[in-house]
Amino acid sequence: MSWRQGILPQGGQQSVAILLFCVLALASIGIVMVASASIAFAADVYGDPWFFLKRHLIFLSLGIAVAAIVSQIPLSVWSRLSWPLLFFSCLLLLLVLIPGIGREVNGSRRWLMFGPVTVQPAEVAKFCMLIFFASFLTRRNQRLRHWSSFMVPVVILAWVAALLLLQPDFGSVVVISGTALAMVFLAGARLPHTFALVGLAAGALVVMALVSPYRLQRLTTFLDPWGDQFASGYQLTQSLIAFGRGEWFGVGLGNSVQKLFYLPEAHTDFIFAILSEEWGLAGGLLVISLFALLTWSLLRLVRSALDRGEIFPALLAFGIAVLLASQAFVNMGVASGLLPTKGLTLPFVSSGGSSLVVCCALFALALRVQMEVSQSAAGKKSPKGVARPLPIVNPVQLGDRQLEGEAA
Repeated sequence: MSWRQGILPQGGQQSVAILLFCVLALASIGIVMVASASIAFAADVYGDPWFFLKRHLIFLSLGIAVAAIVSQIPLSVWSRLSWPLLFFSCLLLLLVLIPGIGREVNGSRRWLMFGPVTVQPAEVAKFCMLIFFASFLTRRNQRLRHWSSFMVPVVILAWVAALLLLQPDFGSVVVISGTALAMVFLAGARLPHTFALVGLAAGALVVMALVSPYRLQRLTTFLDPWGDQFASGYQLTQSLIAFGRGEWFGVGLGNSVQKLFYLPEAHTDFIFAILSEEWGLAGGLLVISLFALLTWSLLRLVRSALDRGEIFPALLAFGIAVLLASQAFVNMGVASGLLPTKGLTLPFVSSGGSSLVVCCALFALALRVQMEVSQSAAGKKSPKGVARPLPIVNPVQLGDRQLEGEAA
């Protein structure tokens, strides 16, 4: 057994029940908080206090429909579609940069309009990139110790990151890059290569933040938001005030003051601040615990798949766990002042169209992984088309065997 597998929690059949419970709980909290956080803003701007709640419920229904479809597609089909999905996501990321096609809001060009529907290509890219890297690393997992194979996902990741930075969408770059690097690590890449790539990516992000006046201002504001609390630090200071007002058990559901035009994006990027104001520290810890339990159940699923040699399902579930956990961490970290401001939604909770639908699709993929791993455990024939190499082994031992083979 690889030492990488040893750091994962033991799997179990109850993982799907825990996973379902966490997602339903987070989605229910999201419905309540979107209604509470948006009611004043929606009434003033759209003349309908339930405008954003209705919109949220429509996209949640669409997400459930998409999840139902995704859960019925075998993993072998997703594996075969990995390259088309990669090209499709890159095409969307290119289209959004074209003036007249991509919609620009507050200096960022991140949305495509399809009639009344708005699609954010970065969210679609998260789903497509996850499947691509899981499929690619499954086929190349025994050759990742060589630079020639290791650099292929690096180049693809750099290309996608460049397209996202042109929007600009720094937050999505961090989440997608972190997820891809974590999957490369689990797939068996050499530690020196992995650490070198992580250091290079971190250095590049730091350089981009320092050379851009806009990003540098966000960084300095994050360090001292009260130094410019009525300009660049306004959003963060209002968020911190919401946390302070919440104290231990909150001011009560619907009684938030910060949502009354003080805190911008109260129902999307900063919904965790409103939740903490109305539900207090107890409510904040509840949401954090649900995300921790969700991540833990997905990692148990990863361990269960690896124990049976199911590499593609394992990498897929691992990518879903890292992506959802990292996005939740960034969102809550931004709202609480732990991280610089980034435009990322809180999975399953924030109001959002593309993000909510993609989160539902990722949840359906996790259920599909659980279904096929359970079938494999029951001795049923695995779906055709998914490469199933040997289980991941200790890189040092693998290197020894390769050297012996070359010497022979």
